[in-house]
Amino acid sequence: MRPVRVTAPEGCLLNAQPPAAVVAGNVETSQRIADTVLLALAQAVDLPAQGQGTMNNLVIGDAGWTYYETIGGGQGASAGGPGPSGVHVGMSNTLNTPIEALELEYPLRVERYELAYDSGGAGTHRGGDGIERSVRTLEAASLSLLTDRRRHDPAGARGGEAGRRGENRLNDEVLPAKAGPELKAGDVITLRTPGGGGYGAGG
Repeated sequence: MRPVRVTAPEGCLLNAQPPAAVVAGNVETSQRIADTVLLALAQAVDLPAQGQGTMNNLVIGDAGWTYYETIGGGQGASAGGPGPSGVHVGMSNTLNTPIEALELEYPLRVERYELAYDSGGAGTHRGGDGIERSVRTLEAASLSLLTDRRRHDPAGARGGEAGRRGENRLNDEVLPAKAGPELKAGDVITLRTPGGGGYGAGG
């Protein structure tokens, strides 16, 4: 570690001072830090392509209930093989909520839950695929989305292609990465999470 020096002056993004908002530091800012550090280190050593780079935070609820989940995506491929699909990348301390448990506890219906096929970047080794998850709310509720990689694709490595960026939708309307609209009964929120970058120019 001796050649590595970390500098984070007071007031910068990584050393925020009150009253700066830091709510996303654990789930989204940490992903940007990992991507930045790994891109720098990749100039010296062989590292995997970028993974989804987000926790895909989804919150739905009202005054009486709250459903919060983070959703996996694609991991970047490496010299050792393809990236895994439908996993958390970089950090996670959450488990996958079974659909049956979610629907028993909340006024929600899961309408789609599958891999976002071909969202991983092509290459000698392909990046992992993201996830597509659609949830219908059965009563009016508030929605909060805190997601990244909706504008920039996860980069490939050593000539591999980028993974496909994610997308958020409310019914047929595309939502931004960070959004908080009100939901009506019957509305469907869909998150398509990013795929991982591919590795190598072949494939």
